[in-house]
Amino acid sequence: MSDPVSPFRLVVDASTAGQRADRALADAIGTVSRSRVKALIESGNLSVNGKTVCEPAETLRDGMEMVLTFPAPTPARPVAEQIPLNILYEDDDLIVLDKQAGLVTHPAPGNETGTLVNALLGHCGEGFEGIGGEKRPGIVHRLDKDTSGLMVVAKTAMVHNALSDAFAARDIDRAYLALAWGLLPAEGEFDGNIGRDKRDRKRMAVVGSGGKVALTRFKLIEPFQAAVSLIECRLATGRTHQIRVHLSNAGHPLLGDPVYLRRIPAAARGLSQDAKEAALDFPRQALHATRLGFIHPRTKKQLSFETAPPEDFQTLKKRLIG
Repeated sequence: MSDPVSPFRLVVDASTAGQRADRALADAIGTVSRSRVKALIESGNLSVNGKTVCEPAETLRDGMEMVLTFPAPTPARPVAEQIPLNILYEDDDLIVLDKQAGLVTHPAPGNETGTLVNALLGHCGEGFEGIGGEKRPGIVHRLDKDTSGLMVVAKTAMVHNALSDAFAARDIDRAYLALAWGLLPAEGEFDGNIGRDKRDRKRMAVVGSGGKVALTRFKLIEPFQAAVSLIECRLATGRTHQIRVHLSNAGHPLLGDPVYLRRIPAAARGLSQDAKEAALDFPRQALHATRLGFIHPRTKKQLSFETAPPEDFQTLKKRLIG
């Protein structure tokens, strides 16, 4: 089955009222599977009466006007691009790099080019294709687009498998630096299963039932005016947006988080005017993967790396001192 070329419009009448949105649209289109329609809706491609709806089970009412859009066809394989990378270590088996904020890890709808994978293909050449999969060659773990810091990339199938197993077994030393709203205790942990937010499919959330077990441990590095905390986070599990979700759920969202920071925190009142402006204007989540350590799958040597946060993070810290 293939996607229609142009957006598909459907006005709900008596024959479709009361049905689920995904079922009604799949039946009306006829050439697209229900699972494909469901995925498109969850990705924000459906509008109902001009408003985006991300719930495939949305119950239809008579007179609703639905418009389902289809993303443009994408290349079967990512293309090589010459994008600068900050490589800290490289041998025949793997690469360790310090990813800049703003760089997407792998191609996805809306970000088909200009990603880390495109850059790696440009750096490594044709032999890199297909390591671990066509769409995400070399990728063992990922960082969110606007999270900076350390990543390891596999250059051979053996190393990709070994590192993937090490991450799954939590045999990797990883630590993150984060700037969070509010004053956190000297140390502690956040737990709670993480799953898709039922109200917003583009967000993750701590859920009461279902989801995946998640545990984040932290320690306080430095408080700023009792309003912001610089903390080090260590992951006992590795869930999507884990640090961001756990801190937000605990009432300590990350500074600048465009997804999980929805209003001005009360803690902002404790900052001086300059520090408050710097904190509220920070354009991305203040999160940096600062430490990465693992045993090299081939040589069996322990490799350890540590990097300081980028300049924007450092400048924000200085302004928070007040």
